[in-house]
Amino acid sequence: MTTSRNSPVGLTATTKADPAPTVKKPITTPALSAGLLIAILLVAANLRATLTGVGTLLPAIEQDTGLSASAGGVLSTLPLLTFAATSPFVGRASHRVGTTRLLVASLAVLAAGTVIRSLPSIACLFAGTVILSGAIAVGNVLLPTVIRTHVPGPKVHTVSALYVTAMGLVAALSSGISVPLAGALPGTWHSALAWGVVVTLAALAVWLPRLRGTRTDGSVQSDGTHAPTPWRSWLAWQVSFFMGLQSLAFYTAVAWLPSILSKQGMSTTAAGWMLFYYQLVALITSMLLPLITRGRHDQRFVAAAGSALVAGGFTILLFLPALAVAACTLLGLGAGVCLVLALSFQSQRASGPSETTALAGMAQSIGYLVAATGPLLLGILHDTTNSWTGALTLLIALSLVMAAAGYGAGRDRHVHVSTVVRRHRRQ
Repeated sequence: MTTSRNSPVGLTATTKADPAPTVKKPITTPALSAGLLIAILLVAANLRATLTGVGTLLPAIEQDTGLSASAGGVLSTLPLLTFAATSPFVGRASHRVGTTRLLVASLAVLAAGTVIRSLPSIACLFAGTVILSGAIAVGNVLLPTVIRTHVPGPKVHTVSALYVTAMGLVAALSSGISVPLAGALPGTWHSALAWGVVVTLAALAVWLPRLRGTRTDGSVQSDGTHAPTPWRSWLAWQVSFFMGLQSLAFYTAVAWLPSILSKQGMSTTAAGWMLFYYQLVALITSMLLPLITRGRHDQRFVAAAGSALVAGGFTILLFLPALAVAACTLLGLGAGVCLVLALSFQSQRASGPSETTALAGMAQSIGYLVAATGPLLLGILHDTTNSWTGALTLLIALSLVMAAAGYGAGRDRHVHVSTVVRRHRRQ
């Protein structure tokens, strides 16, 4: 069930002992401070920094450890599966300990997982990857809640775009410097895998002072309520599918775009630069999108258009491979639009901080589960047919499905759920 922005949004909170409806307290949002914005961007910088360098280091890891290509594929897919498994539980944990406390704890776990992954052991490589991925999943879910709680409504879209940009810039930096670091530092790829801990410690230094004076975080309602996962909301499913399909398109492009271009006759070096160009266009688009959509609450056509650009890019790769630059331009434009919207919807389509956590947990659980199937499924399809035609055709079809999901998720509506009230007995 959904409600429009212009209609009353009343969430019903009930218990067995007290069936009378409880009116939810209005949420006031203070002005956005520079310190909070920096804190948000530092968390965003940690959401990809420890992951994107693995792909460039994977050949060295496989050669040094004897891992098979299949095991290397598992190592690359493991973070997405961990995201999907962890995300549904973040809301309940946040309700128990508070958003700020849980976020600080996740940053500490991320630092520990990054160090464990860099130790000279295959078991530590995989275990550390699971640990740090679980910590990143917590940050993925909580960051929309922090934005929904502390950022004024008109600036939510802009701050979401800024954190997507910070996340993308650090991710690209990690991809670029990992191999040079492996050659320059003692410990080779082990040390290169650990460099992201510097970014994590910087975020911890900013967030630790925010623990002072917080008992239940400002984003956790004082009346003891929390929102359950909105499994029965069609709008929530549209937000989740849009999140998943844009992630599938992105991770598939990152995994297979160089191989597709190489198969079509491009050199491996040029194909690598095309992947860089694709990500650069996506970053620039994510920065410019707030200027185009400023003040617009209804984003149906923007989401559908972004998805159509992705479909157009894959179509050119299929039928006009000589126009690879045009294809990567369209893919980058669409990816930048869809990523910002997918993350913004998790805040904008919820009616409060608790509901934002619930919606973000669902969207990222479903979304990353969908995304994890993409590179694997398309790789199997290519191996079976010895061609990228079937895989590209499937990507075009999925991009059109993403347009439909984005059109639905972009409506100016709120996910409507019933909150759960926990009353503490007097001692």
